[in-house]
Amino acid sequence: MKNRNLYLFLLLILAISLPLIVGFIGSFFTITQITGWYLTLQKPWFSPPNWVFAPAWTIFYIMMGVAWWFALKTGFHKPAVRRVTLWFLIQLGVNFLWSVVFFGMQSPIGGLVVILVLLFLILLNMHYFRFASPWSVYLLIPYLCWTSFATLLNAMIVILNM
Repeated sequence: MKNRNLYLFLLLILAISLPLIVGFIGSFFTITQITGWYLTLQKPWFSPPNWVFAPAWTIFYIMMGVAWWFALKTGFHKPAVRRVTLWFLIQLGVNFLWSVVFFGMQSPIGGLVVILVLLFLILLNMHYFRFASPWSVYLLIPYLCWTSFATLLNAMIVILNM
């Protein structure tokens, strides 16, 4: 029993760490632009203050990791868990890509394309997670809502800066 608990704890640490690491690496593209290029953009009235993004994304990355852990702990030998892991890692990569495109390449239009793909992948993740761990779906709802809001924000930035 102790070995199983230790295994589950280490699995939880891994599952949370990976999204946090991806987010941390992505932040290198964001941090330098927040006080530079991003300030020059016209933003809609509902744009949150810049300080909101880091804590919000940290919470979402932790919730993503916990959602993945709920699936992983049921056993990687299960096809549903392997499928969830594949799609989870793909959406995590696309999540990272948005920071590279929007901030790193300074391309709101490219960012909009990427975030639309990300929205689709989040929904696909939620679909597959329900087979491996229904609790995981609930943990992804705030991420879906925030990304939907971010998509609207991204689209408005494109429109206002044409």
